[in-house]
Amino acid sequence: MAAASDAVWAIDLGNNSLKALHLVAVGEAVQVIGFDHIPHGKILTSGVSAAEREELIAITLRQFVQRNDVGFDPVIISVSSQNSFARFVTLPPVEAKRLPEIVKFEAAQQIPFDMSEIQWDWQLMSDPDSPEKKVGLFAIKNEIVNAALESFEREELPVSFVQMAPMALYNYLLFDRPDLANSDKRATVIVNIGAESTDLVVCTASGVWQRCITTGGNAFTNAIAETFKLSFEKAEKLKRTAPVSKYARQIFQAMRPVFTDWSGEVQRSLGFYTSSNPDVKITRVIAMGGGTKLRGLVKYLSQTLQLPVEKPDAFQRLAVAPGVSTAKFHENVSDFGVVYGLGLQGLGMARIESNLLPSSIARSQAWAGKMKYFIGAAVMLLVVSLACLGRVGLDHASYAKGSDTRAKITRVVSEAKRATASLGGVQDREGTYKERMKKSFEWFRYREVVPQLHEIIVSALPGARTNPERKDLYEAFARGDVAQVKQTPRPDRKQLFLTTLAIFYSDDLAKAQFRASAAMRRDAMMQEMDMMDESEGYDPETMKQLEQMYGAQYMQEMLGGTTATQKAPGFVITVEGYSPYKNIGDLLDPPNVRDTPAKWGFVTRLENLKQFLNLDVNSPFEMYDKGAANFKLDKGPVDLELEIPQGVGQWHFIPDPPVPGAAPAVATYAMGMGPQGGTWILIDPMTKEPISADPVKDQHGNLAYDATGKTRKTVRDFWFRLQFKLVWKEAPASAAPAAGGMMPGMRL
Repeated sequence: MAAASDAVWAIDLGNNSLKALHLVAVGEAVQVIGFDHIPHGKILTSGVSAAEREELIAITLRQFVQRNDVGFDPVIISVSSQNSFARFVTLPPVEAKRLPEIVKFEAAQQIPFDMSEIQWDWQLMSDPDSPEKKVGLFAIKNEIVNAALESFEREELPVSFVQMAPMALYNYLLFDRPDLANSDKRATVIVNIGAESTDLVVCTASGVWQRCITTGGNAFTNAIAETFKLSFEKAEKLKRTAPVSKYARQIFQAMRPVFTDWSGEVQRSLGFYTSSNPDVKITRVIAMGGGTKLRGLVKYLSQTLQLPVEKPDAFQRLAVAPGVSTAKFHENVSDFGVVYGLGLQGLGMARIESNLLPSSIARSQAWAGKMKYFIGAAVMLLVVSLACLGRVGLDHASYAKGSDTRAKITRVVSEAKRATASLGGVQDREGTYKERMKKSFEWFRYREVVPQLHEIIVSALPGARTNPERKDLYEAFARGDVAQVKQTPRPDRKQLFLTTLAIFYSDDLAKAQFRASAAMRRDAMMQEMDMMDESEGYDPETMKQLEQMYGAQYMQEMLGGTTATQKAPGFVITVEGYSPYKNIGDLLDPPNVRDTPAKWGFVTRLENLKQFLNLDVNSPFEMYDKGAANFKLDKGPVDLELEIPQGVGQWHFIPDPPVPGAAPAVATYAMGMGPQGGTWILIDPMTKEPISADPVKDQHGNLAYDATGKTRKTVRDFWFRLQFKLVWKEAPASAAPAAGGMMPGMRL
């Protein structure tokens, strides 16, 4: 049976679309904190092959996973009533402890399938203290459940509960409309009209009766297709637009026979129920499902049955959380009846809580839930082991205070061991050489990782692939065609020029920090520690000096440090450069473009590496958390009076106009460090265009100032400094870094 949970995802994967609700229990109330409605690429029953059906379902589920954060919330799904069995039986008075045994015997008699070929469950419908035991039996064939679960397993969506769609509708009615199911003498009928079939669910206070009619919305589409000689897809479109079509009368005339057959079948089914249950009176019909969107269907059903038929436009006891689109949610209310009932079961608030999940899967989930207890036991065992080890250390210290005789014996034993070790060293010299060779070649492992990472970062820059509409600009730049490049105004050139690309490895990205001198400090420490390594060991006094020079955190990283429970190894990356484009932010990290790859920026592509690189498998790298401590993006104008990254552009000296009789101007200081007789500016190394900001002068040649008294400047290019972290998902299993803080074979 279902266990109560704070939040649950309920999913109904039908023939026309996927419907999902993310529900949370707030006290005794239920609230929608998320929902989704994803139509399939094609209706799954319109001449679709089995392989194509699986592919369409996989695409829909993949879209659902990408659009919603399922997390660790339980997932409950529904199965169709066409291949399910439900029956309610009354058992003789028995003791409570014998009830499961009697139910098992009764199930074998009532369920018309081999018990080894089905998944089944039962539910006590009467009061536990009542002498009369009314029990509901629910069953479905194994292949139906397994086929439904396989689709979710392929997308790594673990399912916790499986329920029949009619029972979910019954749970919905009893919770949301208790006034309609508060008696065993008055019944409410839910007519759930799907694409391929229609579910009739007759609901009373303590029982439910179901029947599946193999006529649904597709029957109306097929009637239109046959009448007008159209394909199924065109007929479906014509059916949806019939109310506004100029051929509306002809369309409804074509569907009239289906209306008649369908409503007649509903009437016959309800007639059978009333004849079998003469004491029960049907008072109302609730119409749900996608088929209710067909104009005139609800009215026709009401006229046929001579009963009030209601199509809900809202749920009475289901609140919508702030931030969830109420208007869009209410557009699909008629489709959410099944998932509403499923969600109630997942939250432990449903009347029927039977679970048709295979017992093997349920058992695996139960063991997974107990894993924390096994971990606790392992921790306790480790503590006991450490205590024992401490005791051994104390005993060893006591033993060391023994007599001189024991010391002599120890010296003799030590000499014997040294002699034995020397002999073994001579005999095992070949093995020693092999071990040295193996250790030497360890440095060449993973040497392709940094070049691969460098290639990925460069490929994410604006170029012919990422911005094909300006392919001519990038090709002209690549072949050095200055004239062709200049045909595009400089502010419109979507280019990023890198001046710095710094990469270093960290076995724990959560502790790694962005610092301008990080690489220099790491290199210096590596040199110091390599020298110490060559001098046979780490001198404690020298280690203390290194810690004072470079900081305790960096020393922990270099020597292994303290290991966390879970570490995220990867790379800390600093990228610096500049761009002529007027909106540099759109090239780097534009907002709200995740679903529009054509508008992605440099950072967006790194965040979506699998899709950007067109990989069939996951990317070996992924962006780490973009929080303030793990992601920084600075940018500004290329202004020589402000601090800018090194390497931006090329320095160019402009001498002052010659003064009659004076010596020619000479740039006595390089790189703008105070020239005499002229001005230093930054220019584009290729096109020789100025890229640094220039002061604005008025018509008299005097400097112009803004309202704050600062010199007005003409801004040309912009510099940027991007610092981020990439998780290396294929990092070695060992969390301890090699000497120098790098993985073997990765001296950056």
